[in-house]
Amino acid sequence: MKHNDDIEEILYDNCPVDDFLGFTPTELNYLVYDTFGDKSPLQFRNDLDDNTLDQIPLFRIAEEYLKILQRDIQIKLTPLGALPKKVMVELYDKKILLDEHIERGIVKLWREQDCISIRSARLTAELAGLVRKAHGKLNLTKKGATLLQKENRINLFKLFFQAFTGKFDWPFNDLHPQKPIGQFGWPFSIYMLYRFGDQPNPIDYYADLYLDAFPAFISLFKPSYSTPIRQFSHCYGTRTFDRFFLWFGLVTVERRKHYLDLEPELFTGTGLVKRIFSFDD
Repeated sequence: MKHNDDIEEILYDNCPVDDFLGFTPTELNYLVYDTFGDKSPLQFRNDLDDNTLDQIPLFRIAEEYLKILQRDIQIKLTPLGALPKKVMVELYDKKILLDEHIERGIVKLWREQDCISIRSARLTAELAGLVRKAHGKLNLTKKGATLLQKENRINLFKLFFQAFTGKFDWPFNDLHPQKPIGQFGWPFSIYMLYRFGDQPNPIDYYADLYLDAFPAFISLFKPSYSTPIRQFSHCYGTRTFDRFFLWFGLVTVERRKHYLDLEPELFTGTGLVKRIFSFDD
């Protein structure tokens, strides 16, 4: 016979929690730790199609990169282990995902680090097992060649997406704390966009809801150049919106900030999130 404490714990684990946006602790646990498992409320849609995949910029960059590898057989990395300028320029010239600093002439595309979206796509492809790096050279793997065939495109996307969210280190791209803020619990952010993305909202709207669900992250920020909550919001927004949602075509942005313009950016879902994912509501 179960003790009262055990019964209360079971009841709590299966009761909706406001800070979890109505998910029970059990559901949130599956969402975060077994995201695409059978018991998770989140799944890829069964009707994913080419039209949807064509609207996902970072994935399209990865596809074009894999096609270059397929064509050239091998790419020799620079002495610092980066893609050569020739490949970077070829990828960027396809205008799939424009970089604001490059477009405005603030930065010239000389090195891989000048365009972190391309660099991130390249590293994610390696983490997904699509590309092999050895002795300063890159080659398409057998898996990469197989999934690059048109009939396997959906599986290629799923593998790339899961590598980006689960293996690629999001903090690698910024100077914020080297902790998984934003990356941990990314499916919860997807759910927030799924529910609230129809209306334009600033990053703070989503950052506050994320922090309600995962409050421990605020302790990583101390008062310095800004308040801890402002630092947290900026970190979350950079990783989740600027370098995840925008890169995957899930949002559009209005009123971009420039220098001293402090007007908040407003993000609106493109509707793509509901064409890629389904939730058990």
